[in-house]
Amino acid sequence: MIRVGAVGDVHLGPDLAGRHRRGLEDIDEHADVLLLAGDLTRHGTPEEAAIVADEYRDLPVPVVAVLGNHDYHADRAEEVSEVLRAAGLVVLEGDGVVLDLPAGRLGVAGAKGFGLGFAGRSASDFGEPEMKDFTRTGRRSAELLEEALAEVGAGSPDATVALMHYAPVDATLVGEPPEIWPFLGNYLLGQAVDEGPCEVALAVHGHAHAGTEKGITDGGVRVRNVAQPVIRSAYAVYDLHP
Repeated sequence: MIRVGAVGDVHLGPDLAGRHRRGLEDIDEHADVLLLAGDLTRHGTPEEAAIVADEYRDLPVPVVAVLGNHDYHADRAEEVSEVLRAAGLVVLEGDGVVLDLPAGRLGVAGAKGFGLGFAGRSASDFGEPEMKDFTRTGRRSAELLEEALAEVGAGSPDATVALMHYAPVDATLVGEPPEIWPFLGNYLLGQAVDEGPCEVALAVHGHAHAGTEKGITDGGVRVRNVAQPVIRSAYAVYDLHP
């Protein structure tokens, strides 16, 4: 059994430095890996990223992350990623990693994702250039997840997790105002999970602070919203049975 710890939307800033670390000290007793589902910072600055790095560096389990929309706000996402990587975190965007863990080989396919909406209630590639850009970015985000799944599948993992910031299903958005669902999730991410080049055992995301923890794709894959305001802990743990 592979134990997957996951959390998102920690939104770290100077006033929270050190607070999360206390909840991670015995993480290896509960989880084999820790996944971070984006919105690690408040405004996406390298200075905030350094606080995140200090919080999650040198843990006794591997730490794998994707960024979220807050981590892009200052237009310095690559710098944020480099700060995190320098601290030993794996940061993914359209790629994946296969980890050799005590209980088996875990593949993590990572992509931030983007908004678009859900079948019958999604944006369309029509009209103003701004709407076309929004729609095409949402579609491209799902392609990046597919590319990540292909990379992971080539590594022959025993089990695979899809790691995102945006939601791949609408069930985990229940509690959020329906009017903003197109900006919180994307049905094409769910299709990539179900139909991509690698079988997925679990999909995790954040972003929906007022949402619901548990959902499922049309194809039967477990989806978990691990935004910290939802799970209300340093991380939640999900068991995979390769």
